[in-house]
Amino acid sequence: MPEQTTDHLTHVRSDGSAHMVDVSAKRITARVARAAGRVLLSPQAIAALRDDTVPKGDALAVARIAGIQGAKRTPELVPLAHPVAVHAASVDLTVADDGVDIEAEVRTADRTGIEMEALTCVTVAALALIDMVKAVDKHARITDVRVTAKSGGRSGDWAEPHA
Repeated sequence: MPEQTTDHLTHVRSDGSAHMVDVSAKRITARVARAAGRVLLSPQAIAALRDDTVPKGDALAVARIAGIQGAKRTPELVPLAHPVAVHAASVDLTVADDGVDIEAEVRTADRTGIEMEALTCVTVAALALIDMVKAVDKHARITDVRVTAKSGGRSGDWAEPHA
């Protein structure tokens, strides 16, 4: 892998210090980002989710709302993320045999991308899910969090290749 210098890193000045990129001259465009991840769970936790017997209550509903809140709070959590207006955020949680698949889509019309908001949405939803099921499964694990697609902006559209 070639060595990357600070000349090519947008958030690093020539002296090596981090800074927030100025996006004020960029055009406002519609932008969408999708992200996904998984929470691996024990058979007992899966059964509790399917039977709606999680001791703390509706774990999937709490995770969904937490994910949406996370997307809206991203600039408070990620130091160099720009505050962008989150115009829409959706979170889908699907219970599988070995865990829960989480997919999020976040939309804006702004000057910069919304990928960090989509990743934060998935991650916070996963954290909330673990908090809800920890009495049943102390070994729950977040895995495979990634951007799966983005559209809008200067770099154009991109989607994760499907296997």
